[in-house]
Amino acid sequence: HPDVFNVLLQVLDDGRLTDGQGRTIDFRNTLIIMTSNLGSEALANQGEGDDVESVRPWVMDAVRAHFRPEFLNRIDEIILFRRLGRDQMSGIVRIQLARFEKLLADRRLTLALDDTAAAWLADKGYDPVYGARPLKRVIQKDLVDPIARKLLAGEIEDGSVIAVSAGAEGLEIGKARVH
Repeated sequence: HPDVFNVLLQVLDDGRLTDGQGRTIDFRNTLIIMTSNLGSEALANQGEGDDVESVRPWVMDAVRAHFRPEFLNRIDEIILFRRLGRDQMSGIVRIQLARFEKLLADRRLTLALDDTAAAWLADKGYDPVYGARPLKRVIQKDLVDPIARKLLAGEIEDGSVIAVSAGAEGLEIGKARVH
């Protein structure tokens, strides 16, 4: 939105921001990191492990077409990141599951997810173009929602261990075992 860029211009130019009441926020010793998907189609067409610098001209064309020169001239550096590969997905699955496990812990529930289930989630949650973005939806639809339904139906009791593995039909949520 143009108003956001006007505010960012003030921050990047003056190193401070003043609101309507005259209060000032000092940004002089602040590192501002901005991310964008501009040019992502060029990165998506690369193979895993390809050098991102080879597509820099196409990405920068997309960036210049979107942002005004006065904004781009105030940015110190533009860094291109390699696209996410399948081999990084298992770590991301574990991070996402840790959040769900904290919610389960409130009910004294433990999630016992075997390697086949983690690999299934990593595979279903990966997209070459969008990286790990679909993973949250896959975890919600195929793990969280079925567990919630089992909790509501009384099939899983507080204090249980929820065993999850992957089968031919998808995730299999095993019968809960009481601690």
